Amino acid sequence: MSVYTIAEITIKDEDAYKEYQAKVPATIAQYGGRYLVRGGEVTTGEGGWNPGRIVILEFPDVEALQKWATSPEYAPVAEIRYRAADTKSFIVQGV
Repeated sequence: MSVYTIAEITIKDEDAYKEYQAKVPATIAQYGGRYLVRGGEVTTGEGGWNPGRIVILEFPDVEALQKWATSPEYAPVAEIRYRAADTKSFIVQGV
């Protein structure tokens, strides 16, 4: 069953975040993941939530997502993101 990770990103360092954006797609693809949403215009709906940037990734299953998130390929790229942005995220399984 597919699993999705949904993240709200607040960028603190544009240059570092651009470096992250350039390096992360190959690591995601290596573990069977793909982008469904990567930025784009956000329109506020119910509840007044108004995130600046949303990223949604799809992986074949939770195991693939966890392997990617803890992989040696992603670790140095993740360090760039930790410096460049604040992130809130959650994981949800699809149907």
